[in-house]
Amino acid sequence: MQEPILSIGVDVAKAELVISTETEQRPRVIANTASSIAAWLQEIPSHALIAMESTGRYHGLLAHLASQAGLTVYVLNARDVYFYAQALGMRAKTDGVDSKVIARYLAEHHAHLHPWQPANEVQQRLQDLLLRRAHLATQRSTLKQIMTGVDVRDIDVGGVSKAYDDLLVAIDERVQELIASDPRLSEGCRRLRTITGIGPQTSALLTTLFSRFEFTSADAVVAYCGLDPKPNDSGAKHGRRRLSKKGPALLRRQVYLVGFAASHSKALKPLYESIRSKGFAATQAMIILGRKLLRVAFAIWKGHESFDPARLLPQKDLQKT
Repeated sequence: MQEPILSIGVDVAKAELVISTETEQRPRVIANTASSIAAWLQEIPSHALIAMESTGRYHGLLAHLASQAGLTVYVLNARDVYFYAQALGMRAKTDGVDSKVIARYLAEHHAHLHPWQPANEVQQRLQDLLLRRAHLATQRSTLKQIMTGVDVRDIDVGGVSKAYDDLLVAIDERVQELIASDPRLSEGCRRLRTITGIGPQTSALLTTLFSRFEFTSADAVVAYCGLDPKPNDSGAKHGRRRLSKKGPALLRRQVYLVGFAASHSKALKPLYESIRSKGFAATQAMIILGRKLLRVAFAIWKGHESFDPARLLPQKDLQKT
C-alpha cells in the first residue's frame, strides 16, 4: 500500500530554517548549515515532499542536500505563496506561520508543480555570475543617479565607476569562457546570437535557462518568464490583459531590452511598426516583440538553424524586400 504524501514546508532565512508539516502543531527550528540539514534529512521518510520559497541564495543549500538525499524538492514563487496566504485570511506573519502556509500550499498544489532540478557545476556558476552581474549593473546605475547634480570636483567618483566597469568586464569574460567550455552551450549560444536584438548578456542568460530546464513548449518558456498575459474577465466585462510577472524579473527585463533593440533595427522595425499599428503603446509593442523573439529563441535552441528575420516580417513588408 502506497504511503500518504507528507508535505513539509520550510521557511528559509540566512541563519536558520523553520520547518512545518500538516500534522505537527509546532514548527521545528534548525540551523541553516550543512551538518544540521543533513542530520534532519536522515529523519525524513522517502515519500516526503519538501517545499521552500526562492530566497536568493539562502535556500540553495537545503534544496541541494534534500535533492541529493533522493527527496522531491519544490522551490516556490514567493508571490504565489503570498497570495495563497491572503486567500486563507492569514493575519499573522511569522516564520512558523509562513512554513505552515508553505506546507499547506504544497499539499494542495503539488500535482501541478514542477520539481526543482539541481544545476550542474557550469550551469550553477553561470547562474550565479549572471545574477551578480545584474545586481552590479543596477548598483552602478544607482551610483550615477546619486551623484547626478552634485559638485564632485574634489571627489574621485571616476575611480569607483571604473572599478564597477572592470568588474563587469571580468564577469562577462568568465561567462563566455564557461559557455565555451561546453560544446552544447557554445553552439546554442552562437545560434541565439544570430537573433536580432539578442546580445552577449541575453544570449548567455537564455543559454543558461534553456540548458537548465527542459521546457515542453515556447508557451511554457513565456509563462516561466512571467510574460504570459493574465485575463481579467467576469461576465460581460472584458478587462485589460496584464503580464502575470510570475517569473524572474531579470528575464523579463532582458526580454524587454531585446524588444527595444529589435524595434530599432532595420530588420525588425517593420514588425514593430505593424504591432504599433494595432493600437499598442510603444512599451507594449516592445514587450510583444521581445516575447515573439523569446519564442524564436526557444525554437532555435531546440533546432539547428540560425535566425531568419524574414519569417517574422508582415507579408506586405516581406514582398518589398
